[in-house]
Amino acid sequence: MMWLSWRQFRVQALFAACALAVIAVYLGYLGSEIRDAYDVYRANCESLADCAQAKSQFRSAYQNTLLFLATGLALIPALIGTFWGAPLIARELENGTHRMVWNQSVTRPRWLIGKVLLVGLAAVLVTGAAAALLTWAARPFDEVVKEQFDAFVFGARNIAPIGYAAVAFTFGTVVGLLLRRTLPAMAVTLVVFLAFQFFFPNVVRPSLMSPDKARLSMTVEAINQAQNLGSLGGGSVIGGVKIPDAPDAWIAETSPLRTADGKTLSSAKFNGCLDSPPKSGAGGTFGDTAVCLSKLNLHVDVLYHPSSRYWAFQWLETAIYLVLSGVLTAFGVWRIRRRVS
Repeated sequence: MMWLSWRQFRVQALFAACALAVIAVYLGYLGSEIRDAYDVYRANCESLADCAQAKSQFRSAYQNTLLFLATGLALIPALIGTFWGAPLIARELENGTHRMVWNQSVTRPRWLIGKVLLVGLAAVLVTGAAAALLTWAARPFDEVVKEQFDAFVFGARNIAPIGYAAVAFTFGTVVGLLLRRTLPAMAVTLVVFLAFQFFFPNVVRPSLMSPDKARLSMTVEAINQAQNLGSLGGGSVIGGVKIPDAPDAWIAETSPLRTADGKTLSSAKFNGCLDSPPKSGAGGTFGDTAVCLSKLNLHVDVLYHPSSRYWAFQWLETAIYLVLSGVLTAFGVWRIRRRVS
C-alpha cells in the first residue's frame, strides 16, 4: 500500500524537494547578508541616537523582503492543502480507481490512513524545513525589531507552520472525500483555508490566554512612539502604542483615546489636533499633533501579552492545529467506512 502511494506521489515529492533546495540556497544567502548587516548595525550603535538611526536603516533594508517571504511561507500550507490534500482522495473517487484497491485485501481505513500518513508527513517536513530556514535567516532581524507577535511573522517562524501544514492537508483531504470532484475540492480548500488563516490569528489567537491590562498615559513621547493616529472609519483612535515596561509585548486590544474621566475623546477635539494643531515647533513622528493631544490629559486602556508568552502561544496554537488535523482524519476514516461506495 505504501509503495503504491509513493508511486502516485513521487512527482509531487520531487517537485517539493527541488523547490526546497532553491529556498535553502536563497535563505542561506539572505541569512548571511542579514548577519553582515547586523554586525554593521552593532558597530554603529555607539549611542542612543546612533542606535535609533542604525536600527531604522537595518529595519528598512530587510523588512519588506522578510514580510514577503513570511507571506510566501504562509501560502505553502494553503497550496499543500489545495494541490496535495484535495486531489488525494477526490481524484481516486472521480476516476473510480479506488474500487481496484478496495477489491484487494486492503481495507478502506487502511487505504486512507496510508495515503494520509505518507503525504501528510511529506507536507509537514517540507513546511517545517522551510520555516526553520526562514527562522534562521531572520533571527538577527527579529532580535532587533522584536515583532514576533505580528500575524505574518508569528505564522512563519519556528513550529507554528508545522501545525498549519498538517491541518491544511487533512482539511483538503476531507473536502475531497466529501465533494468527490477534484477541481471543486481544490477551490473550496484554497478559499476556506486562506479565510481560516486570517480568522485564527486575529480572532482566536488573542483569546488563547487571558491578557494582562494596562493604562497608558498619552504623553508626547508615547504618542510619537505610536504607529498611527486615526483610522479610515473615523474615531479618536491610536494604533501601535508601546508599553514602557514591556516594549516587546503583544498589544491585543487598544481602547480609543480617553479623557481623565474615562470618556472617549470627542471626534471634534481629536480632529482639531489632527488637522490644525497649534504651532509649537515640536519634532517627532506626529509633531504639533502629539503636543496638542498630550495637553488634553489622555490615556488608553490596553490588553496585552508579555513577550515571555511567545513560546507558550507557539506550542498551544500548534497543538490546536495538530488536534484539529487528527479530528479531521478520524472523520475521514468514519466517512469512508460508512458512506463512500
